[in-house]
Amino acid sequence: MDIIEEITLLKHERNAIILAHNYQSPIIQDVADYRGDSLELAKLATKTDAEYIVFCGVDFMAESAKILNPTKTVILPDKTAQCPMAAMVEPTMLQLLKEKHPHAPVVCYINTTAEIKALSDICCTSANGVNVVKQQKEDTIIFIPDQNLGHYIQRFVPDKKMVLWPGYCATHHNITVDHIKELKRQHPQAEVLVHPECRPEVIDIADYAYSTNGMLHYVKKSSNTEFIIGTEKEHCYRLKKDNPTKLFYPVQSAICKNMKKITAEKLLKSLKTLEPQIQLSETIMHKARKPLERMMQIGRGD
Repeated sequence: MDIIEEITLLKHERNAIILAHNYQSPIIQDVADYRGDSLELAKLATKTDAEYIVFCGVDFMAESAKILNPTKTVILPDKTAQCPMAAMVEPTMLQLLKEKHPHAPVVCYINTTAEIKALSDICCTSANGVNVVKQQKEDTIIFIPDQNLGHYIQRFVPDKKMVLWPGYCATHHNITVDHIKELKRQHPQAEVLVHPECRPEVIDIADYAYSTNGMLHYVKKSSNTEFIIGTEKEHCYRLKKDNPTKLFYPVQSAICKNMKKITAEKLLKSLKTLEPQIQLSETIMHKARKPLERMMQIGRGD
């Protein structure tokens, strides 16, 4: 029995569901029950009857699943698979920012820790961030932690004052205009799709900016057959699997090392041991659930 067969057998025995983010390695995507972006996986986590949720992603994703399923066991196969951007927000400093802007709601990107969500008014993802900010009544918005996503959202809500936290996703921030121009030189017929976490100047030269699932939706309906993909390179595997007749060109340096910490061996071990489990206090889960639930009531926007 190979490792994939063993994982498949064990997940059924355990009554476990495997959720995998679109940036996971091909072997993890293939063995998962569901693949998606942060918003899709957060919603899926609320609908499962499985006793165990094994989340193949990074820490904040597994925390969100636990917050939305407080009575279920949520497992992150490698507890060191953490989101560096989420770690850029410190609760004390956020509290000081809230005191400086007492009437501004805090819109937190889902890429934040449970503790930060508990201090926020509503979450968003790259898929629905514009809709979330548009629906806030106040003129001033505190947006955390991704300044690039904040700048992207600002394009669509010029009437709002966005107070941006100086955070960023290194994987996307390190995608440059030169990367895109070189790929465009090599593949002149390809459309350029980039993630809203990219720098503003990268978004400026792209044809479209979409979340990972937004890219999937667009590519599926597009008559074009070639695409330059400005996000974590593993997303091209998901795109190719769903669209086998089309061609996808990744930025080869766009790699999230933390996503790659989840391996098939670690996944199998987590199913055997039912560890490491996500542990959060009842207080944090109660406070963090509200902004997540408010987010999920708002449409995708892509």
